[in-house]
Amino acid sequence: MQEHHYLGALPKISETLWYVATLCNQWVALISFSAAALKCSARDRWIGWDFRHKYDRLKLITNNSRFLILPEWHLPNLASRILSLCHKRLAVDWQVVFGHPLVLIETFVDPQRFRGTIYKAANWVYVGDTKGFHRNGKGYSATAHSPKMIFVKPLTSDAQALLSRPILEQAYRTGGPRIMLNAQQMKSLPDFFADIPDPRRAQGRRHRLSTVLAIAAGATLCGMRGYLAISDWAKSLGQKARARFRCRYQVNRYIVPSLSIIRDVLISVDPVHLDHALQRWNQAYGRQDESLAIDGKTMCNAINDEGYQTHIMSAIGHQTKTCYTQKKWVPCP
Repeated sequence: MQEHHYLGALPKISETLWYVATLCNQWVALISFSAAALKCSARDRWIGWDFRHKYDRLKLITNNSRFLILPEWHLPNLASRILSLCHKRLAVDWQVVFGHPLVLIETFVDPQRFRGTIYKAANWVYVGDTKGFHRNGKGYSATAHSPKMIFVKPLTSDAQALLSRPILEQAYRTGGPRIMLNAQQMKSLPDFFADIPDPRRAQGRRHRLSTVLAIAAGATLCGMRGYLAISDWAKSLGQKARARFRCRYQVNRYIVPSLSIIRDVLISVDPVHLDHALQRWNQAYGRQDESLAIDGKTMCNAINDEGYQTHIMSAIGHQTKTCYTQKKWVPCP
């Protein structure tokens, strides 16, 4: 692949499968399937989902990241035959190796080099072009270069409906409930924590309290649980995301708070003030949930002075799994 493909070899990107096509015990082609693109507006429009659904369902899509016919093996119909064989076995192989189903394949074709003929012959669907931006160390390039053609191949007849429905069937859920924060939500989060009193000493503060709490809240909304997971999520933020959270700027870079700072702040901050701030954020952004679940519990060990148990009723969003409100009730004597 490194020697003959114009893009060179591709390292493993999350969940990845490689295939070798043989003919008469000779290697004739190499093909790989990797993690789907995080941002692809033409694909997303074709599916019909929004960013909240996308973040938790990308693992149901794979990207045909490389396809190479080796020199001296450019035979008629060979490429479409290889794609057909991959289509027949890819979903089963993916389930065996990674433990979850696959419903859609995507690929990008450089129109300056190819026309996508093999994908058209294999009944892939052309859904549009990319905008031409590429990833770099600081996020995405400032200018567009060489937009790519986007083709998709459904592996099930109802791929669009399945990926865009409000609630996935259990068999297609690939992990815990998470949401994705957009740029506006990142920018707004620190404002909701701006009025919370800072329990730390003034001396030695390196990060704003609102920034630390905003990062912790953002990480939790995106599925992180525990101080270490929140810290790892913070470290994975790009420079643009760190700027939106108003991180400390030092030596031409935005710096995120360390694990110890995040832990100490969350332990010492007033939980009542924190709860009120999160409720205000829910009122502003949590209404994106399309349906609510009402859940009631009896607190077995919560008994008042009269000997009655406490009951709690909660309203929880189906999509974000956010608890909007809780009401306690105790029977009157």
